[in-house]
Amino acid sequence: MTDSAPRLFCVPASRAPVLAVIRRGPSDWSHLGAWDSARNAYTPGAWIRAHLYAQRCDLSPDGRWFASFTLKPSARWDLGATYVAISRLPWLTALAAWSTCGTWTRGIHFVEDREVWQVGEPEEGDIAPCRRAFGLAVTRPASFQVERRRGWTETADSPPFTAADPWEIQRGDRVRVAKPRPGSGGATRLVAGGGFAAFRESREWWEGAIAYALVDGDATVPLEDVQWADWDATGRLLVATRDGRLQVREGAAGRFAVAWEIDLAPLRPEPTAPPAEAQQW
Repeated sequence: MTDSAPRLFCVPASRAPVLAVIRRGPSDWSHLGAWDSARNAYTPGAWIRAHLYAQRCDLSPDGRWFASFTLKPSARWDLGATYVAISRLPWLTALAAWSTCGTWTRGIHFVEDREVWQVGEPEEGDIAPCRRAFGLAVTRPASFQVERRRGWTETADSPPFTAADPWEIQRGDRVRVAKPRPGSGGATRLVAGGGFAAFRESREWWEGAIAYALVDGDATVPLEDVQWADWDATGRLLVATRDGRLQVREGAAGRFAVAWEIDLAPLRPEPTAPPAEAQQW
């Protein structure tokens, strides 16, 4: 990855072909975008001079709402510099928000069961429209939490979790997770591991600490140019490359070809006022 390449992480919706794209860079800037993988379209959204903690963010199952965990030192509101908020993708205008006691705490994520409600009333905004559609749960600070909620499971060679290490400081760089390709019967898998993934957003994981590979039977093909990857519902490979591109790749393990891409590396911070729709559930 070059010095100018952004750090990218994607959060897919569980039942819509939509992904929230979290872009970090330059330095203290973050950008949020929406990737429609079915239409091969990317919609740029909010720029914020703040840190979005990727593994403590989430996207609603239908791809409408984004739950963020944010550190914004320059924040000038009663919630302070660290907070959890829900916004309308691809914007970061808080429709509901809660303050946090610093960054050593947990995020929230959406669940289909509306009876699950592990948060109190927001300190800003109105949560009622969300509550009519989804439940909200507190996110455990484990490695690959975003992936675990989307069908990834730990591999047999991962060290066991222990309650004495809730933030996975001891085992974090040795956890590996895998996800079978839809329609492959488990013969083809994506595997990811390393890099203290519970704190993926606060270390130089993008410099190679998180590694991806395709496993097809006994063959393993490292994805050395990839900083994030997942399958879509049809078995296509969705990736963010280390030089800042989003790609759709099609084919078989070891023989995937790029079917579509967009380069996000040239983007530069352009904070603008959000549209009126960003202020409505």
